[in-house]
Amino acid sequence: MSLGGYIFYLALIMLIPLWAQMRVKSTYKKFLQQPIQSGVTGAQVADFIMKQNGVQNVRIEMVDGLMSDHYDPVNKVVRLSREVYQGATISSAAIAAHEIGHVIQDATDYKMMRVRHRLVPVVNITSNLSFPLLLGGFLLGAMGLAQLGVIMMLGAVVFQLVTLPVEFDASKRAMAELTSHGIVTATEESGARKVLNAAAWTYVAATLVAVAELIRLALIVFMPRDE
Repeated sequence: MSLGGYIFYLALIMLIPLWAQMRVKSTYKKFLQQPIQSGVTGAQVADFIMKQNGVQNVRIEMVDGLMSDHYDPVNKVVRLSREVYQGATISSAAIAAHEIGHVIQDATDYKMMRVRHRLVPVVNITSNLSFPLLLGGFLLGAMGLAQLGVIMMLGAVVFQLVTLPVEFDASKRAMAELTSHGIVTATEESGARKVLNAAAWTYVAATLVAVAELIRLALIVFMPRDE
């Protein structure tokens, strides 16, 4: 790859995630200013949807941090940021419902979520090893080490690929719950969908970058060189 091509590539893999983050933040903030007619907070949305789906063993907690919302399947806790937990807006309802989508996945033994959960300890190990192996391989001229580093990277890429259907499915479940129970009105539905779609793009961007880097490094270390 030429120097110009390499600079373009670096700019691209930096700009894609940046664009996705800017999009999700702007969409989130826009609909965080729009109250929902039902007047329920994110915490109430989460609690209501869980009860409607017969889930009783999951706690809901408020945490600090912007867009720090997540579901912890190990400790059975849904952690909602302050804006989502206390807010009665389109964004708070959409994000809370999305996290409960993960809860429902867990409760119904959703296959892809199980696969992702099993991959976590493996990915933690391979991710920590991949960069030192790559760096050591390049510095020492030991392509075997570098090749092993690329193979280790494959775990993280597989994890990203598995994450996509998990996140899209959670958003699909969220929209179904929001609309079927009248938590959002027909006019508010579009905004909730935009919030969820914007969030999904952050996962798509992360996956694209991970795949691109894997392919680039694989071409470098596995392609035969002219003597």
